[in-house]
Amino acid sequence: MPDSASPTEMQSAHAQWLAGGGAAPGVRHLQLAGNWTVQGLDPAPRLRLPAGCRAVRLAASDWQLDTAGALVLARSLQAWIDAGVEVDRAGLAVAQNQLIELVQERMTAAPRRQPRPHAGLLGDLGRAGAAAWREGREFMTFVGELAWRGPPLLARFWRIRWREVVAEVDAAGIRALGIIGLLSFLIGMVMAYQGGATLATYGANILIVNLVAIITLRELGPLLAAILVAGRTGSSYTAQLGTMRITEEIDALRALGLSPFEVLVFPKVLALVITLPLLSLFADVMGLAGGGVVASMGYGVSWSEYISRIPQVVSAQTLALGLVKAPVFAVIIALVGCMQGLRVSGSAAAVGRATTVSVVQAIFLVIVIDAGFSILYNLLGL
Repeated sequence: MPDSASPTEMQSAHAQWLAGGGAAPGVRHLQLAGNWTVQGLDPAPRLRLPAGCRAVRLAASDWQLDTAGALVLARSLQAWIDAGVEVDRAGLAVAQNQLIELVQERMTAAPRRQPRPHAGLLGDLGRAGAAAWREGREFMTFVGELAWRGPPLLARFWRIRWREVVAEVDAAGIRALGIIGLLSFLIGMVMAYQGGATLATYGANILIVNLVAIITLRELGPLLAAILVAGRTGSSYTAQLGTMRITEEIDALRALGLSPFEVLVFPKVLALVITLPLLSLFADVMGLAGGGVVASMGYGVSWSEYISRIPQVVSAQTLALGLVKAPVFAVIIALVGCMQGLRVSGSAAAVGRATTVSVVQAIFLVIVIDAGFSILYNLLGL
């Protein structure tokens, strides 16, 4: 750079193309000057090859260079080399050449991420099937661990952490009574309204009791309670265990010689097995109450008729066929929530993703298993 250059020019990076002089046609000289550092590269010089250029000779004077400047220059040089242009760096100092060569080596050593080819619909279905297979296999492994570790713990019940079990019963059961009772009551009202509108046209208002009682006790009560518990309690299990994974508390338990399954998972499963049948029974009662309100106020079925007809319509077997599903639903919800929580790794964002997956999987499995129970009852004639 000439001595007459202003201080402002020395603070920024410059590059000037010069004619080749007596050199062969197509040869251009690139004069580098200024401050090619982090401070001087704002904005960075735009190095565009002149038209017809087949060779570039670099030269520099009063030139400052650091890794940032070397990276900007190395990217342009590599693009020129890939385009078949010959680059001559003999006009640069030895230290500057070494820095540029080092940056180029790191650039070429870094693997370039190739775009993943789209495999089409069959490929997407294959990947989805493989992911579902892995999820199912891990879940069955978790079920096997419960079957292996659970009975010995029940046989030696004094080893069960009953304080944690009681705390989980309170969190999953007592605190959920309000939302489960309200929704069950409203669903019972909806069933009575929808069924009564049709039955009233035939003068069969009393059959509202049949409709509400059978659907509520056999299907809707346990299913509604299980879905609400999956969204409320299963998600909390995943978030709790996932946070413990992130903070390495579970690793600390293993370091102390304690089993995470015995300390964290089994109390949750046992508490939900105790709680969900009781919540299902409560949902049955509230659903029948909601139907009774609509039947008495909208369709002329008195409360005495409504209550006295329920034992005539449904038996203890109907109630039992609904409640027997609840422990199965409880095991599924607890295991899915705990499994997803124990699989969390990485950052706190992974906890949110695992919680979403937990709720979706638990509700899906609850509905599938409920459909399986319906098919089984039909085959058995129940």
